[in-house]
Amino acid sequence: MNTRHFIFCKSLSILMLLSIITPLGAQESKSADSDQAKARRRTPVVDVFESSKESVVNIASKQIVQYRSPLGIDDMFDRFFDSPLRRRQPRQLERTSVGSGFVLHKSGLIVTNAHVVAQTAERKVIFDDHKEYDAQVVAIDHEHDLAVLKIQVDHDIKPLHLGHSDDLMVGETVIAIGNALGYQHTVTSGVVSALNRSMEVNDEVAFKNLIQTDASINPGNSGGPLLNVLGELVGINTAIRADGQNIGFAIPVDDLRRLLPQMLAIESRSRLQFGMQVSDRGRSLKVTRVDVDSPAHQSGMQVGDRILKIDGIEVDNAVDYAIALVGKKADDYVQVTISRHGRQSTKQVQIVEKPRPNLDTMLSNLFGLKVGVITREMAEEARLGRIRGVFVIEVQDNSTAAKVGLRRGDIITSIGNLSTTDTDELAEQLETVSPGDRLRIVVYRIGNRSYIRRTVVLTAQ
Repeated sequence: MNTRHFIFCKSLSILMLLSIITPLGAQESKSADSDQAKARRRTPVVDVFESSKESVVNIASKQIVQYRSPLGIDDMFDRFFDSPLRRRQPRQLERTSVGSGFVLHKSGLIVTNAHVVAQTAERKVIFDDHKEYDAQVVAIDHEHDLAVLKIQVDHDIKPLHLGHSDDLMVGETVIAIGNALGYQHTVTSGVVSALNRSMEVNDEVAFKNLIQTDASINPGNSGGPLLNVLGELVGINTAIRADGQNIGFAIPVDDLRRLLPQMLAIESRSRLQFGMQVSDRGRSLKVTRVDVDSPAHQSGMQVGDRILKIDGIEVDNAVDYAIALVGKKADDYVQVTISRHGRQSTKQVQIVEKPRPNLDTMLSNLFGLKVGVITREMAEEARLGRIRGVFVIEVQDNSTAAKVGLRRGDIITSIGNLSTTDTDELAEQLETVSPGDRLRIVVYRIGNRSYIRRTVVLTAQ
């Protein structure tokens, strides 16, 4: 091979190699530019959605509504006529609604709005991977429009991080994620438009201390999270102004923090007794009250004890404490690790069943009333029609009942928001009434030819 031929072949090889390397280099450069461009396009909203989407759920609820007349005139015919409509068997109408929620705890606790699941027969919780779970209502607070659901999972699920709302700034960026109009995991963003807003839903329902936002909130968003740019929960989306644009409202997360311990408390939900109250004000979770002769008292718990763990799991606040006790039953033992004067110890507290309260005793102590239950035979004999409840046997002198004019023979059909026909539930609810609390009651009193309905307000004594 002569020298000129050798040089030509070598040059050709180099050119071929360059032709291969140059496109590869161009592709790498193009890929790097694409990654940089994508990084520049990434916003805090993108980061928040990607980190939170698996903790946000769609809630599909089924409600069974019974009715007889398609014209809605049952009540009129039932009241005045013995018509065929009255004798007709009720029909059932199945109604499905959608809402949103988010994971509160890895064990399967979900938070949503009370109005999303109120009076529902079935509830499905659907995650971003389309997995569905049946849900049970664990606790519901209609006054503050909050509810807690429980799903059965065989693995830990990712909860949202609870932030704080006391330091929210007007103009701060917020992100709403939810099932807007049935479109699952819809993301919108906006700002905090105002704080401490009030909104009246109707004559009986009004909300206070709401966060106002212009992040687009639509039907189906109810119960979903309102997040800050750190991905922390700052509010629970609850309502919109139908007559306005970009005016939505959310319940502050600090309200959720305050209400959850009571909503989840085993003593108020399951008639169980643990016997102590805690507070996370300050930097630690401490015991603020120990009931005398309660399981907590008998185990040696004291006011001021700092709670570190429940059943070996660290608890940092009152919400963690309440969640740790969810699912406990009578006779279960709970290991409570505490710190007292710098020394750690573990107390074993056995949960016991709380005896049911006596309605007669509750009404006598609170209002100065002695009542009897109206039986079916009594109602038929007195021709009470649909009037049911308890009748007043005796009114104590100078009692709160006497001061509002109640007298022997009056029929009480409801106290507060509860019917008096379910005396067990009524007695349990009256346990939570404190002196000075005001309760509205509905009373029927016999007139010349009919029963006269009146409403009075009783103040607990």
